[in-house]
Amino acid sequence: MRQTNNYEIAVGSVADVATIAQFQVDMALESEGTTLNAEQVLQGVTAAMNDSNRGRYFVARIGGQVIGSLMITREWSDWHNGWYWWVQSVYVVPEHRGKGVFRAIYAKVKELAAAEGVSQIRLYADRNNISAHKVYEKVGMEQCHYLMYEQSIK
Repeated sequence: MRQTNNYEIAVGSVADVATIAQFQVDMALESEGTTLNAEQVLQGVTAAMNDSNRGRYFVARIGGQVIGSLMITREWSDWHNGWYWWVQSVYVVPEHRGKGVFRAIYAKVKELAAAEGVSQIRLYADRNNISAHKVYEKVGMEQCHYLMYEQSIK
């Protein structure tokens, strides 16, 4: 646990699942105009919380209340013979935005990544979420040269 700017930064716990799931529903609607199935998201967050191979959540709290979170997933890089960590599912409650919550969580993630020998930290952001791009750049991230492609299977 790490205290920064009155934020307690910690690994998420089972007690945080419902809050994190609601954050994801709110974030998808706000940033992409996408309505998610809340029950499916709750099941997905629960699955990751119960199996760190699926993801690892970090939260920021004030007075015990979760006000921000993100999830880390891992990808093996044969090019670098090391792990990439992907930052996903970033959310900070609106009244705490612009106050360093993401910066505090990300600092903890970087600290752990360095300790675990992670090669790179990456994330993807909706191309129209300009405010998020600015936040990521402020913490030292840079836009890379890759484009992202996808194909839905189910």
